[in-house]
Amino acid sequence: MNTFTSWLESKKLKEQIVNPNIQVGEYSYYSGFYHGKSFEDQAVRYLLGDDSTIDVWEAGVFGEVDKLIIGKFCAIASGACFMLAGNQGHRLDWISTYPFSAEEFGDGVKSGFERAGDTVIGNDVWIGSEAMIMPGVTIGDGAVIGARAVISKDVAPYSVVVGSNKLVKQRFPSESVEKLQQIKWWDWPLEKLQVAMPILCSGDIDALHQYYLEQMK
Repeated sequence: MNTFTSWLESKKLKEQIVNPNIQVGEYSYYSGFYHGKSFEDQAVRYLLGDDSTIDVWEAGVFGEVDKLIIGKFCAIASGACFMLAGNQGHRLDWISTYPFSAEEFGDGVKSGFERAGDTVIGNDVWIGSEAMIMPGVTIGDGAVIGARAVISKDVAPYSVVVGSNKLVKQRFPSESVEKLQQIKWWDWPLEKLQVAMPILCSGDIDALHQYYLEQMK
């Protein structure tokens, strides 16, 4: 049964997340109609603390693990995938990438567990359908990730990236990006955002910056 009734429907993530290793900010949502499953069931892979591994996580067998951290006002399209495979023990620097078990191969087996680092999605990020975000990546505020992109490197704020880490453009001039990073509109209280809506629904960054100087400082 499809979790979503139509492609017009989206679900706020903060209201649904149960995995203790996922952190999500206010208003961020997942629109998953075309893949039919909830965000955690469809989009989050290999992260301890889900339904299938919650007992292992609570037992503390692995200790600290990488987390998925998503900021505020993010829009995540159907089928996007966050790979948290940095916890899985496939070591590229060893001769074999195979995760040998001591039970089968003896006491000489070493643990291949190695953290890749938290996967961090900034604020106001738009992630297109079936994009894949690899472990340990940071995507900056205001970035746009194209459909079916594979992101294995950090993405700068307000960048548009498609394909395999291919930078298409920066959305705004550098000085405008600096202003947006300074004012952090996503952290404003609701009443201030409501007043600023006509500006936020435009491209007038200077006007929003002026509003910040007058109303927020």
